[in-house]
Amino acid sequence: MSNPVLSLNEVDIFQRDTMILKNINLNIEKGEFVYLIGKTGSGKSSLMKTLYGDLPLKKGSGTIVDFDLARLREKEIPHLRRKLGVVFQDFKLLTDRNINENLKFVLKATGWKDKKAMNDKIEEVLNKVGMKTKGFKYPYEISGGEQQRVAIARALLNDPELIIADEPTGNLDPQTSVEVMEVLQTINKNGNTILMATHDYALILKYPSKTLKCDNGEIFEVVQKAV
Repeated sequence: MSNPVLSLNEVDIFQRDTMILKNINLNIEKGEFVYLIGKTGSGKSSLMKTLYGDLPLKKGSGTIVDFDLARLREKEIPHLRRKLGVVFQDFKLLTDRNINENLKFVLKATGWKDKKAMNDKIEEVLNKVGMKTKGFKYPYEISGGEQQRVAIARALLNDPELIIADEPTGNLDPQTSVEVMEVLQTINKNGNTILMATHDYALILKYPSKTLKCDNGEIFEVVQKAV
């Protein structure tokens, strides 16, 4: 019997009192790479926010990395987020400190104390995304694609069981998008489970994988036709 990283049963997603998505049933198994597609306003971000605890789960049942979403308490959210890696469209790097210090800030905030362990971990994750030599640079000194690589490195810091990537290539040009996607593909092959919301159908064609679509308030799996 497999233990899914994410399981939702008859879930309705709300923004305040407005139902955005209804009757969601889905499982994501360890090691999968899953796309979430749909038009702007179709509910992708609302679903993502529910998964990392920004929106409460009001109806239905769901577990994510062994947390019960329906019973999730405020004080548990930081613990949940330690087991998730969240990658945003707009990088969310701190501009007043260099890349190493950005990553150290997250480690300290999530309870790391040992200086050597922190430095080793920072080197490890930057190496994974091809940014090992850029740790001393400030965010404004590197390109958008490099900033997103750093954001992915940041998401890897606490060895997450699931990476939630919300439009990670949304602010990048096509070539850079492919480079960032290659990083995500490599991380996935190394065993990380990834759920990625995207508008970029070219990427889905280039790197086909299980695809879920938000449409008309529902989520369903799209069967990709062979090109």
